[in-house]
Amino acid sequence: MRQLSRRTGRAWIAMTTMFLAWGGYASAAVPADASAPPSAQSEAAILVEQHTGNVLYVKHGDERLYPASITKIATAIIALEQSSMSDIATVSKTARGEEGTRVYLAEGERVTMEKLLYGMMLNSGNDAATAIAEQIDGTKDKFAERMNAFMRDTIGAYDSNFVNPSGLPDPNQYTTASDMAMLARYAMDNETFRQIVSTRKLPWSGLEWTSTLENHNKMLTDYPGATGIKNGYTIAAGNTLVGSAERDGMSLIGVVLKAGSKNIAYADMAAMLDYGFANFGVRMLFAEGERYKLQDEAGDAREWIADKAIWGVYPKNASPVLKVDMSGQVVLESERGTFFAGELSPVKKEVAISAFSGQAEAEGMQAENTAAESSKSPIPVYALGAGVLLAASAAAMARRRARRARYPFMRPYDRD
Repeated sequence: MRQLSRRTGRAWIAMTTMFLAWGGYASAAVPADASAPPSAQSEAAILVEQHTGNVLYVKHGDERLYPASITKIATAIIALEQSSMSDIATVSKTARGEEGTRVYLAEGERVTMEKLLYGMMLNSGNDAATAIAEQIDGTKDKFAERMNAFMRDTIGAYDSNFVNPSGLPDPNQYTTASDMAMLARYAMDNETFRQIVSTRKLPWSGLEWTSTLENHNKMLTDYPGATGIKNGYTIAAGNTLVGSAERDGMSLIGVVLKAGSKNIAYADMAAMLDYGFANFGVRMLFAEGERYKLQDEAGDAREWIADKAIWGVYPKNASPVLKVDMSGQVVLESERGTFFAGELSPVKKEVAISAFSGQAEAEGMQAENTAAESSKSPIPVYALGAGVLLAASAAAMARRRARRARYPFMRPYDRD
């Protein structure tokens, strides 16, 4: 599994929401005193910061809705992890006969996994999605079982159910904006996936069709800094869109579900991204391998290390303070709220405490950080009382343990 310690399943949404509530945030998970958040017209929408998963805006984030072709995000990342780009798939009669958007694969045609992935993600080829599923698991049904296990056990997303790899309408195919945001965060960590979904055009030559594929995701051409990822449409689902963009070192991911039109979907996405970039910033709080020490009133010391870089989100025009509790959880606090940043891991006992320097005090406790702190960021560092984040920590740990243990449709087609 890739970088799953950063993702605590549903906990990363729940914990963020809880912290924002403590900081006086509105129900839409945005600061009440910041510039007005967007008012999404889509049925459900969410905006998250990619490094941390902090929710910057949400509307009906847990409402179950049809995904349409954004289903293919799951199909693509699973394919990248379960196969090689050079693998050859033989197109079946089932794949050849898929309805909706296609890349017009011929029955018996032999196609590389790489070509299928580009055909699926750029041109939203339902035939390519089925060919991928059959190559990996033999049938669409078996692949759907893999998709659902992947969403639960790897992503930590419990409100999604897939019965096909393409997003073609089915009463039992559904997801939520929150689940899709978690999936998109995971997928966008994969370099090959990012390369595919950021590709605007690609020549296509098959047995039955020769063309130039143009990415259906218009964010790539219309929104400055856009980096991906996938759009979708069915009559039952309406317009769906997962978008990502990067500016000034901050990466944002947005999801909109059941938009009334394509224009509404893109307008909602642009408004959310604009809001995020205008009102929030991100910075590295701990470099990978950086160490930290806490000492309580009784003199008991605990040492921590960052297994990977930990980033923090903060409202602009605020004075954020970095705080660490005795369980190793890291947050950024400011007058505009508290944002969960990540978790430090305990250092083995044989590592000497005296190896660390630097000290700060707060709430009757002492915190020591590496010398890199002062040169890396002007954010003050404090220690939190051991019980402040106890409930959130327990919830996150429970989710990780659980993850480790393993509406009617109107028309049978999907056109982006």
